[in-house]
Formats: sequence, C-alpha cells, structure tokens
Amino acid sequence: MIYLILSDLHLGKGKFLGNGQLNILEDFFEDEKFAEFLDYYSSGQYYLKNVHLILNGDILNLIQIDVNGVFTHIVDEDLTCQAIDKIVKGHPQFFQALKDFLSVPNKKVTYIIGNHDAAMAFPKAKKHLQSIVGEKLAIEFEIDEYGVYIEHGHKYEVINTVPMKHYFLEGPNGKQILNLPWGSLFCINVLPTLRKDRPYIDKVRPLNSYIRWVFFHDFFFFLKMTKIVLSYLWETNKDIYTKQNRNFRTTLKLLKQITIYPNYEKMAKRVLERRRHIHTVVMGHTHVQEWRRFPEGKYYFNTGTWNQIPSMDAGLHESNLHLSYCLLDVHEKSQSLRSGSLNIWQGRWRPYLQEVHTP
Repeated sequence: MIYLILSDLHLGKGKFLGNGQLNILEDFFEDEKFAEFLDYYSSGQYYLKNVHLILNGDILNLIQIDVNGVFTHIVDEDLTCQAIDKIVKGHPQFFQALKDFLSVPNKKVTYIIGNHDAAMAFPKAKKHLQSIVGEKLAIEFEIDEYGVYIEHGHKYEVINTVPMKHYFLEGPNGKQILNLPWGSLFCINVLPTLRKDRPYIDKVRPLNSYIRWVFFHDFFFFLKMTKIVLSYLWETNKDIYTKQNRNFRTTLKLLKQITIYPNYEKMAKRVLERRRHIHTVVMGHTHVQEWRRFPEGKYYFNTGTWNQIPSMDAGLHESNLHLSYCLLDVHEKSQSLRSGSLNIWQGRWRPYLQEVHTP
C-alpha cells in the first residue's frame, strides 16, 4: 500500500471574488500542480497499484468562508454545505482531480477532519462533499491501519480543539451547531480584519516568535492588533454560544500555548507509547515539515503545507513555498514499513525532490 499524505491546503473561495477583486483570504493557488500530482500517482507505474491519498486536515478553510459578506460563528450543516459549494466553485480543477483519481483502479481518498474544517463532521456536509467528489471518499478523524497512525494534530492544542463529547451545541431554532474552540472563533471574527493590514499574519510559524517580532519591529500594528483582540473579547464575553470555551482556566492554557509552542515530536512519541502496534505517526497542523526516527524502527512525519510560509523578517514579505507531502510504502500483510519519505512535489516533468528517506 502506498500512502500519499498531505495537509493544510486551506482552500477558500478562489483567487478572485465574484466582483473580480483579489480574495485576501485565499491561501491555495496550486490547483494545477495538485492535479499533476494526482495524475502522476494514478498513471504509469502507479496505475494498478494500491494508492491511498490522505488529505490530513485543514483542506477546506471552512471557518473563513463568509455568508452573504458576513462571517459567523453560528455554523450549522446547511451553512457548511453552502461554504463547500463556494470553495468548489473557486477550485474546479482541484475537485475534478480528486474525481479523476478515484475513478482509477485501486485508488482511495480519505479526508481527515482538522480544526479549519471541523464542520465536515456534520453528516449532511459529508454526504454533500461525497456527492461532488465521489461516494468512495471517506471522511474520518484519524486513521489507524497497517501500523500507520494519521491525524491532523490540532487536538493537542486547547486553543484549537474541543472534546468530542462536546463537539456540537444546540443553536438557534434548535439547530445543531459547532462548538467552536477559541482559535476558530478568532479566525472567524478577528483574523479577516487583521489580514487586511497583514495578509500573512496567520501563516507565520511559530506564532509566539511572530508576536515577539511584532512587538519590537512593528509596534504600531502590535497596538492595533491588541486593541482589536481585546475589543473582541469584551464584546463577545456574554455570547451564549462561545462562553463555554472562554473561562479563566482555559485562558491560562491559551496563554501557555501561545508562549510555549507545543512539541509535536513529543506528542508523536506519546502516541507510539500508547499504541504499541504503530510504527509510523503522521501529523500536519503546524505547517512545518519535519521527521524523527525513534528506537525500534519507529517514525514521526509532519507533512507541512502547500501554502506560503512567511519569513520571520515579515517586513520584507519573504516567504517559502514547498509542495510537501509524505510517502509511505507499507507491506499490508506484515504491516511493516518498507520505506518512508518526505517529498517536495515539483511538477509533471521533474516529479519530486526527496527530502528524507527511511530504509
């Protein structure tokens, strides 16, 4: 079994809005290369091979899709289906590539839910995306098979997750709505305003380093950002649909995670310790491509992102773009890892650059 794992594409409504204006909330501009990527791994030597494409979370940027020009945190399944339609309209080549990939023998696609696409957990949203891409599309929160464990990784941050037993709330008119965490609420209600001044603000990693940089090198924007965030917190303090995720204890955890960035290598090691049958852990979410080898032939990979990553010298607007993905070759019968690598997709005529490779 060949696993192709990529994450954090953040598809929005497309490069341009309906009125021709540039969409500042769009992060994904690699539809053509994505189509080439899927064509390469579903033709030639791969035509009859078992290839499982894993879209490992934050593929659709559902929390930054407006409804009639308004961003809302009251997210139900009908609104989610509308958002999916807008993304499909903005990226027709991307979704056609998925349909074409699934039409080839021995090909599978699994969509793993992240924090930006948490609404894909709605049954109606799942069926709607399947009606667009194909009924064979699976939608899950994680994968655990053949010694491989794959998840998006946001659940290790209190800022970006809520417990599964509290995933939904009863909203207006008795409708089920998402119980959005603080990070998602911030992306919906505050980030669009901040991105008008600093389009790259949500892309810089790690966030704590960027905040320190802004304080020393972009102080007037730091003051403006602080005012906007504090005003938001004050105005929404009594919102009945968000207050359950905003208390003193949660605030302390948020501040800790903003100042001390979570160590995902350590998280992967814990997964391997708890799930002794696993030999490989793959995550996304951090937008940072990395890998680690542990004792006993066990591995951790993070797939990075297909979005631009700004330099910490944000004033220069420098950025890096790597179309990164993880490729695993797993022997299904023995459930052993034949090989694993982090690759950079470069296009049809020079397919990929292999960053690391395990024996």
